[in-house]
Amino acid sequence: MQAKNFVESYFDAWNERDPKAVAEHLSSDGTYCDVPENTERTRDQLVASLDSFFFNFRHRYRLMGELVTGKNTIAFQYEALGPDEVRYRGAEFMTLQGAAALTIIDYYDYPAQLSQGQKYAKSGLNSEQQRDYSRQLENIMQSQQMFLRSDLTLPKLAEQVGCSGNHLSQVINSEFGASFFEYLNQYRIDYAKELLSRSNVRSNGRNHSILDIAFTVGFNSNSAFYSAFKKRVGMTPAQYRQSQLQKHG
Repeated sequence: MQAKNFVESYFDAWNERDPKAVAEHLSSDGTYCDVPENTERTRDQLVASLDSFFFNFRHRYRLMGELVTGKNTIAFQYEALGPDEVRYRGAEFMTLQGAAALTIIDYYDYPAQLSQGQKYAKSGLNSEQQRDYSRQLENIMQSQQMFLRSDLTLPKLAEQVGCSGNHLSQVINSEFGASFFEYLNQYRIDYAKELLSRSNVRSNGRNHSILDIAFTVGFNSNSAFYSAFKKRVGMTPAQYRQSQLQKHG
């Protein structure tokens, strides 16, 4: 696919607010790097994060200037225009692998108008409702262990809580200081730590592999699990397991 057509398709996916269409521009083992948030996301993780993002933001995106292309690279600047004429600008650098991107690195700078308080100013959710949804959310996550579902999305979780996706996103951001994706991974990683700490956890006469545990706690790939685990715990799953074996050995 030509660079121009690839980027046009990419912008169309963002402007149609279609998480899966955006993520399909990544290769199956591709990574989306959000520089301001200091996060790296796989295709599945990008879909989950964009579910939340598109509930909160209805921007239109357009290319600024010309594409800069190399043998396997594309770079460009873009502008995002919100419904209240709030604008911000960013730049992306892509490395290609065949007809898809192996990496997409996104740099941007939100304006002051998109501060946490103003972001939800028109949501209609009062503080009492917010606390109620927060309690229901925690109860569902702890009693039903919804986080173990690898296909869990913001809309699916909102349906269980009994609120809109936009309201649930606000609750998670305001009450827990996290995005939907970060909130979900906190539960998954904490449960993974519990499993890794059990030296006697066995399957068919052997210790569960780290990949087994990654899938058990809801991740769809080992690389995504390692990245999320190291970000939260400060060491790899293998290092954590070894530290626990030494601690209790």
